[in-house]
Amino acid sequence: MYPRPVTSDDQRTAYPSKLLSLGLEKSGAPYHLTTSDSVMLQGRALKMLAAGEQVNVVWSMTSKEREQELQPIRIPIYKGLIGWRLPLVNDDRVIFFQTVETLPQLKLLTAGQGHDWPDTAILKQNGFKVLGVASYEGLFRMLALHRFDYFPRSIVEIWAEAETHAKRGIVVEPSIIIKYPTAFYYFVNKKDRDLAYLLTKGLNIAIEDGSFDKLFLEYHQALLDKAKLKKRKVFEIDNPILPKETPLDDKRLWLDINEYSK
Repeated sequence: MYPRPVTSDDQRTAYPSKLLSLGLEKSGAPYHLTTSDSVMLQGRALKMLAAGEQVNVVWSMTSKEREQELQPIRIPIYKGLIGWRLPLVNDDRVIFFQTVETLPQLKLLTAGQGHDWPDTAILKQNGFKVLGVASYEGLFRMLALHRFDYFPRSIVEIWAEAETHAKRGIVVEPSIIIKYPTAFYYFVNKKDRDLAYLLTKGLNIAIEDGSFDKLFLEYHQALLDKAKLKKRKVFEIDNPILPKETPLDDKRLWLDINEYSK
């Protein structure tokens, strides 16, 4: 069981739930996937998982704290793309953002983020101004009201969000990338060793037989094409909350941006 999506039109669960199904299928074990009875924001879902209640798998960005409380399946489901961040901005601010040429200039502006998201800690510890917001939907309302300047989102999330909130005048900024190393994992309860074993086994089989990459590109090649990464200014920052166990040297697990982007 995994957390029910925040909204009925939330497209962010489509790929991770499909990959979860693929991993379990490749493991050879019988399985049945279902969602929680109620909607769970990320913070609550992780607490329920740690307590062994209501859900038994959650996907989320990793951090030192999360890996202490939960068992990560150390196969990055987005192949590192979750650390490639594009700004959502108000359409009347696009021209202004194109004048931002340096990281210090960007740090003068205020980013909006979920108050308990790992991204918030990453940005703050790199010297960014960040306004933490409790509600996911509230972030879009506050951006539209100009309560902060931009909302950094990953390539895998941003296009669906921009489409959903287009009527508010929210658009994808075309010239900037904020990049940091990170991984988005499936997490299970520390005691659920059987599920951890099956997911690790199944996902590795999917990597080796090519079905992992096939599914990944089915969902993300068009997004990479839209992002036009090679035409953007890349501002690279550190990730001080990245666990040392992150398998950064295993090239099977990470996307070569130059190979798949225009």
